[in-house]
Amino acid sequence: MKKDNIETVFKNLEGAFDVESPTEDHEQRFLDKLNGNRDIKIVFKRNRFTYLSIAASMLVLFGLGFLYLNSNPSVEEQVVNISPEISKTEFYFANVIQQEINKLQNENAPATKQIVEDTMTQLTKLEYDYGKLETDLINGGNSKLILSAMITNFQTRIDLLAEVLEQIDEIKKINNEKAIL
Repeated sequence: MKKDNIETVFKNLEGAFDVESPTEDHEQRFLDKLNGNRDIKIVFKRNRFTYLSIAASMLVLFGLGFLYLNSNPSVEEQVVNISPEISKTEFYFANVIQQEINKLQNENAPATKQIVEDTMTQLTKLEYDYGKLETDLINGGNSKLILSAMITNFQTRIDLLAEVLEQIDEIKKINNEKAIL
């Protein structure tokens, strides 16, 4: 009974297995193999997708190699390599400065608009100076002196923000007193 089922399956699938026809010299190669002829040529059927896939693979390999060989570390990575402690210090100060900037931007009212804008301009200048200090450190300057200047730069930014926030509080007090009178 199982034999009948298998024969029925193969009869139903007849013709479905022949999806490609053999090459023209298939019979001759087969006969050469039977006769023991060792000079058999293997014919590979290549289509345009084969060549395109090879070309794409080579392009990807060359691209990755180029990126790997030409990748220069960023300024921050170079600074961390010179002084690993600076990244921790920079992270701490950057968070404190960002919190103070957020407070400053929340206080941006018509009466304090000019002082906020001036403060942001000064902070931009200090950030630019910090970038120059990083470059000096990478270029082999006196690392202790430059690291000290970098920390002083951060402290100057924090002090500037604290002072401006105090001035804004004074302006608010004066405006409140004027409003009461």
